[in-house]
Amino acid sequence: MVMSSHIVARKIVAPLPLPPGQEAAPLDGAAGQALVDEQISHMVAALKETSRQMREVYPFSRQPEAQRVSAGHTAVLLPCHNEAASIVRTIEGFRAAMPTARIVVFDNASSDNTAELARGAGAEVFFEPRKGKGHVVRRMFADIDAEIYIIADGDGTYDASAAPQLVDLVANGGVDMAIGARANVHQEAHRSGHAFGNRLFNRLYGALFGMDYVDIFSGYRAFSRRFVKSFPALSSGFEIETELCVHASQLMLATQEINLPYGKRQSGSHSKLRTFRDGWRILSTFAFLLKETRPALFFGGFAALFAAASIGLALPLINTWLATGLVPRLPTAIVCTGLIMMAGMSAVCGLILDSLARSRTEQKRMLYLALADRRR
Repeated sequence: MVMSSHIVARKIVAPLPLPPGQEAAPLDGAAGQALVDEQISHMVAALKETSRQMREVYPFSRQPEAQRVSAGHTAVLLPCHNEAASIVRTIEGFRAAMPTARIVVFDNASSDNTAELARGAGAEVFFEPRKGKGHVVRRMFADIDAEIYIIADGDGTYDASAAPQLVDLVANGGVDMAIGARANVHQEAHRSGHAFGNRLFNRLYGALFGMDYVDIFSGYRAFSRRFVKSFPALSSGFEIETELCVHASQLMLATQEINLPYGKRQSGSHSKLRTFRDGWRILSTFAFLLKETRPALFFGGFAALFAAASIGLALPLINTWLATGLVPRLPTAIVCTGLIMMAGMSAVCGLILDSLARSRTEQKRMLYLALADRRR
């Protein structure tokens, strides 16, 4: 490799030889201009040869064969974990609704024959060994190339016939994320605890991130290519839907929800949701994403708590000092001083990190804009 690079360098800096039989001549008149044009042609040819050799010597711009995935107009992505009971019907439903779409099943460490059934039904099958929907979505968005992406669960609970509506919103409606809000989710598929939690988290999301959604946990969505290729996908599990919404809110991307029916699981297909475990993970994700995207609000809240505690403890001390000129509870005074210092530090940290978060948002926005949009 080093020897080849030296050869390239010599080609660039070596003087350009004159054609055989010609001698150096003054660069004047038509003959001089013709000689200059001929030397420029030699230089262009040498540069093209240099470029070719550089691509052979440093093949960093070429994508490995294992990672190349052919592009299609629309890709239907189905993450699955032990969905043998419903995957065939799900694939058939999307094939009927989207005959020209590319249907891809990502098997997420299934212990049944989900992959074999999906392949037999005509879908492409990929594997993600790390358990968790977030890991699967990250792999899907990295490996599949398309103009419009549809994500749905492989359990058959989403109405495949509604897929063209979501695609139309992205292709012709100018939105980057179309969400199929589950119209009858509480009556058909969820327990009462899940219904209450879903409403609570939707309202909490609106209060924290400033964008109201009817159903932030819907797994039925369509995306533009620019959305998919600019999405970092940091979550590992069920909370990935929350991160998708935060990404749209942070970059102020156009989104739209439409109410779609949500059915029951087929017999033999079991839900992977755990009420308390997933609820805690979603709350943790809210806190993490709030810290990353709105640090001024996150650290400002702690600053307000510390300041309120300090003032509440200090008021009796101040009244005693004004009345007697003494501070009888010195430890309390020290605690008040520490709390007010922590409040100031939290406020300053929030302001500094808010500037950094704004810079990162600008970079993500520039990446989003730099990605080619094939729709127009």
